[in-house]
Amino acid sequence: METFPRQHARTRRFTVGVPRSFSIASEVNLITFLQSPSGSNPINKLWAHDPESQTSHIVADPKNLIMLGGEYTAPMEEQSRRERVRELGSGIVSYSSSNKSPNIAFTLDGALFTVNLESSEITEFETNSSVFDPQISPKGDLVAYLSGGDLRYVDATGNDHLVIGTENPNKSYGVADFIAAEEMGRRRGHWWSPHNDRLLATEVDESSVLSWHILNSSDPSSRPRMLRYPKAGTSNPEVKLGIYSLNGDAIPIDWTQQSFWEYLVNIQWTEETTIYLTVQTRNQQSMGILKVDSHNGSVEEIYRWNDEYWVEIISGAPKVIGERVVTVEDRGNARKLVVNDVPVSDDGLQVRSLIHCDEQGVLAAVSANPLEQQIMHFDYNGKATSLTEDPGVHDAVSNGTWTVIQSRSMDFHGVKTTILGESAAISEIQDLSEKPIISLNTNFHHLGNRNLETVVLLPRNHDNTETLPVLLDPYGGPHAQRVRSTQGLFGVSQWFADQGFAVVISDGRGTPGRSPSFEREVYGDLATAALEDQISALTAAAEIYTHLDLNRVGIRGWSFGGYLAALAVLRRPDIFHAAVAGAPVTNWELYDTHYTERYLGHPLHKPENYQKTNLCSEAQNLERPLLLIHGLADDNVVAAHTFQLSQALLEAGKPHEVLPLSGVTHMTPQETVAENLLRIQLKFLQKSLGINEKGDK
Repeated sequence: METFPRQHARTRRFTVGVPRSFSIASEVNLITFLQSPSGSNPINKLWAHDPESQTSHIVADPKNLIMLGGEYTAPMEEQSRRERVRELGSGIVSYSSSNKSPNIAFTLDGALFTVNLESSEITEFETNSSVFDPQISPKGDLVAYLSGGDLRYVDATGNDHLVIGTENPNKSYGVADFIAAEEMGRRRGHWWSPHNDRLLATEVDESSVLSWHILNSSDPSSRPRMLRYPKAGTSNPEVKLGIYSLNGDAIPIDWTQQSFWEYLVNIQWTEETTIYLTVQTRNQQSMGILKVDSHNGSVEEIYRWNDEYWVEIISGAPKVIGERVVTVEDRGNARKLVVNDVPVSDDGLQVRSLIHCDEQGVLAAVSANPLEQQIMHFDYNGKATSLTEDPGVHDAVSNGTWTVIQSRSMDFHGVKTTILGESAAISEIQDLSEKPIISLNTNFHHLGNRNLETVVLLPRNHDNTETLPVLLDPYGGPHAQRVRSTQGLFGVSQWFADQGFAVVISDGRGTPGRSPSFEREVYGDLATAALEDQISALTAAAEIYTHLDLNRVGIRGWSFGGYLAALAVLRRPDIFHAAVAGAPVTNWELYDTHYTERYLGHPLHKPENYQKTNLCSEAQNLERPLLLIHGLADDNVVAAHTFQLSQALLEAGKPHEVLPLSGVTHMTPQETVAENLLRIQLKFLQKSLGINEKGDK
């Protein structure tokens, strides 16, 4: 019988078979999306759904285009993009469409294809070299793409043209640099003009960015891969911006305004040929909107907002609609929808993202509490209308006419995808993902004096008399929640519970969805509040569940959760008796500029913030078993984090364990790695806490 770790790995965390990546083609009234054919087949196909007939059909199938024994390769640039978006699928994993054309562009194995939604005709283009990030023009007759640092395009007859290129290996055109893609959510670097005749493109120069190297440790004959990584306190890449005609003539845009602005956050190119740039300062305390005349490149600042801590980047925001400037800003204790500097949404709502903006109003994702997320429409007079009401977490894509809503809940497995017309739901798209072979035993609470959102998972059929060791399973840091009303978040934790643990998951200070002030309580110190809140949740849980054994408490986590796990056994061995730290940040000076400086400031200006959060300086305090796990190909939290802590522990004479994962990145996509990592963590915790091993399920 298949075990849960195997199923979890094989189904790529139960994401295989889920419909995703929706786009609405207004020209032909079709909704396109990606989906693999079953919960065990990860190869995505491109589909089109007709909401009026409530039918779907395959538009492009990878097996009919390129056959490589089921294995699809991709250029290095595409592999990096997939790492930035945590892409676990294969086959067709992204595509470009236009709401004015039935044509869609996509890549497979570095080759460029287009497909016509009306005729189903697929065209493969001969290109200069391997294709990355194709973007179809508004009319659908041209496709821009990137290749080896160059920006190129193919025309309707299949001819390949260079727009702008470079021989400099440190320079590239049309790309989203590492910081933009990893931390700001901007994953593109080139945009078509609304009139189909020009391209807006970045020029990224990484000459001043630190050179790091990632070793292929399993092959001593291979050369290390060079990585340009802007660690905290060092130079970011220089990002220029220009408007290019199709023959390469350029109009430069001086968006940095004499280096006042550091980060290019997002782009909006309107039908009126005006470009709006969202920009941010290096210290992230100011965000601005710049208006650019696309005819001459002149720049005018039209709006700015500030925060004494940081201005949060919100997906889909800001937008300029006619004379209205639509932003999402922290006003008081709420993250609000703001129109022309006037708050529109209520104090009790936290706006999570903007989905669609037009002359009628704004469609947004909002939270009245951290557990849930609803879809709500606001008109510009402040009237709010809910499109979703059922408990759970709802996301959406909309063009103002059709809206695709994807819902996750504690009431059902997987994802429900519903298409809404002007007034009602008219169609659904089936989720083909597998159902986990385990069932959940979850108990939601508000714990401690801060009413922390917490879930306690117990073994199934537990009789409330058997004493249970405890496992904390947090993320516990900015930008991610572990406690939300969706089944998919708790499968792994339930598996650990079924091995004989009481598993406690809590979202403490710094995590999103509750209030701006709650997030900002970690400013200047990413360690103290995060750890205090985990302890507070544990203590409060033990008062409710009296059979929790506080003499056997373990903690596990990945990324920030890995940092928190290692921190727990270093600072509070009186409470935590073993830890598994996966891909942990151990020295914040080794992490990137945008994330780290937002919370800790610049290392030259706030060195004390880096000193008091550095795990290596606390190595001498280790008294408990600690397992460090790190992928050696990780280009986000590089393996040096683990090696530096391990070296400090060795120099302090502190025994510990290190598990290096050869060829593994930050998201551990390999099936066998993902499967066995769960078992290895379980055995380590059982051994360290003196628990009799059981056969896993």
